[in-house]
Amino acid sequence: QVQLVESGGGLVQPGGSLRLSCAASGSIWSIVDMAWYRQAPGGLRDMVAVFTTDGVTRYADSVQGRFTISRDNAKNTLYLQMNSLKPEDTAVYYCQADDRDFRLYWGQGTQVTVSS
Repeated sequence: QVQLVESGGGLVQPGGSLRLSCAASGSIWSIVDMAWYRQAPGGLRDMVAVFTTDGVTRYADSVQGRFTISRDNAKNTLYLQMNSLKPEDTAVYYCQADDRDFRLYWGQGTQVTVSS
C-alpha cells in the first residue's frame, strides 16, 4: 500500500505562483509513475502532468510552459511548480501514483484557487 499526502494549495492572484508537494509513504519501493490531476467544480478529473519512473515528463496542453513537475526520490516527494496561474487553473489538485501491480493510489487533494 502507498499513502499520498498533498500540501501547498491555497488562494493566489492571477499571474501568481504556487508549489504543490505530494509526500509518499508505505510501499514506496513499488511506485512506478506519479502524476498530478485536477478537478474543477462540476468537471472531470483531468491529468495535469506525469513524471514516469524513467524521468520522462508529460503535460496537459493547458499547462505546458507554465507548470513544472519534479520528483525527489530521496525525499519520496513529488512536486508541481505552478507559475503564471490563471482563474481557470482553479481546482482541487490530486496526486496519483501507480505501482508495479498496476494499482492506483490517490491523495486526498489540495484546493487551489486563483482569484483577484
